[in-house]
Amino acid sequence: MAETVIMPKLGFDMAEGTLVRWVIGEGQPVAKGAVLAEIETDKATVEVESNFAGIVAKHLVAEKDVVPVNTPIAIITQPGEALVKTPLEDAGGGGGKPEASHKEQGSRAVQTEAAQKQEISSQAAAPVKAGGPVKASPIARRLASEKGIDLSAINGSGPGGRVVRRDVESYQPPQAAPAAAPASTLAVTPPRAEPGLAPATAAQPGVERPLSKLRNAIARRMVEAKQQTPHFYITRDYDMAALMALRKQLNGLLPENEKISVNDFIVKAVAMTLKQFPNLNASFAGSQILQHAHINIGVAVAVENGLLTVVCRDADQQGLRQIAVEVKNMAGKAREGKVRPEDIEGSTFSISNLGMYEVEQFAAIINPPEAAILAVGAVQEVPVVRKASGESPAQLVIGTRMKATISVDHRVSDGAEAAQFLQALAGWLENPLKLVL
Repeated sequence: MAETVIMPKLGFDMAEGTLVRWVIGEGQPVAKGAVLAEIETDKATVEVESNFAGIVAKHLVAEKDVVPVNTPIAIITQPGEALVKTPLEDAGGGGGKPEASHKEQGSRAVQTEAAQKQEISSQAAAPVKAGGPVKASPIARRLASEKGIDLSAINGSGPGGRVVRRDVESYQPPQAAPAAAPASTLAVTPPRAEPGLAPATAAQPGVERPLSKLRNAIARRMVEAKQQTPHFYITRDYDMAALMALRKQLNGLLPENEKISVNDFIVKAVAMTLKQFPNLNASFAGSQILQHAHINIGVAVAVENGLLTVVCRDADQQGLRQIAVEVKNMAGKAREGKVRPEDIEGSTFSISNLGMYEVEQFAAIINPPEAAILAVGAVQEVPVVRKASGESPAQLVIGTRMKATISVDHRVSDGAEAAQFLQALAGWLENPLKLVL
C-alpha cells in the first residue's frame, strides 16, 4: 500500500519549511527511521526520518521548494507496487497531462506567492555554473546567502569539488582595481589641518547584514516573550565545593567522551527538583495551566548566528553519565547545523549557562511556551563567612560558589514558589551524591 510522506511540523510555530535536499532519491529503497530529506526551518537544518519502509516512488516537491506543513512531499510504495495516482493528482492536479509534469504541478500547488518570491531570492543566492548547478552543502549555501557571496565564484574543497562551510568562511572576494582618473581631472591639494585638529574625513558607512532565519526566529520569539509574558526574577547563591570534588572524582574514572560537566549536574538536579514543583514544569494556556507529564530540560547552545535549545528528555529518569553523553552529542549536531526534530523541540523547562564565559550572574528570557528558565553563572572561588559554631568564632574563608537566577512567568507562579524551588535545588546541588544514587 502506498504511503504519503508530509512536510512535518517541526515546532509549534512552524508554518512552512524549505526542502533543502533529498537524501534518498526516487526509485531507491528506504528503511523506517532512515533519513529521507533535509528540511530547513527557522531554527536549523533538520534531518527528517521516514516513518515508512519501502521504495521512494515519487518526490512531489523539488529541492529548494518552500512547502507548508502537512503538505504531501513524497510517496513510498512497497516493492513491485505500481503507483497509480499521487495525492496531488487525486486533488485535481492530473487532468491527463504528461507524467513528467506532475512534480512541477505539485510544486506550484504547495507554494504561496510569498514562498515563490523566497524561492526566487534563494535561487539568486545560489547561481548556476556553466557546467551545471553548483555543488554545495546546505550550510555552505545558507552562509553564502547570508553573506551575499556568489557560490559559483568559490572553488570547493569538498568531495568532487563540493563547496563546504570552510570554503565560504575563508572566501575573499577579488579586489576591484581603482578606476583611472580622467586626463582632464585637475589635481586638488587637500587643505592643511590646523595644529591639534584631525583632518576632516567623510563619514564611513556602516555594514548592513541581513538577518538569518534563526536570528529572525529568535527576534520574533523573544519580543513575544517579553511583551506577552510577565517575568519576575529571583537569584540564589549555591555552595558548589562538594559537587566540584565529586565531579573531579567521577571524571577520573570516565573516558574523555563521557566526562560530566557542571551543567550536566545542574540538568539532573533541576529535573529532580521539578518533580517537587510541577507548577514550574508547565505552560500558561489561556484559562488554565498545563502541567506537563514529562520533564524535558532544554539546554541553550550557542551556534553560528544565534542560539538553539537542545532537549534532554525525561531528564529525571536518566543518570548523570547518560545525560552527559546525550547533551554533548546533541550540542555537537546543533553546532554542525544538523539536528533531528526531537533534538530541539518539546522542552518544558530551560537552562542557560554562561559560566564558561566567567559570567557571574545574569537573567534569561523565558522560552515560550515554558513557564520558567534558569540562568546559571560561573563556579568561582570567593570570600565567604563561615558561621560561628560552638566556641569557634565566625571566620572569613575561601568558598566555591555559583549564582543562579530563575525567570518565571507570573501568570503561572509567584515569588514564594520560585524561592522554594531554588531552596530545594540547593538540596541536590549541595549534596551531589544524591544525584548518583
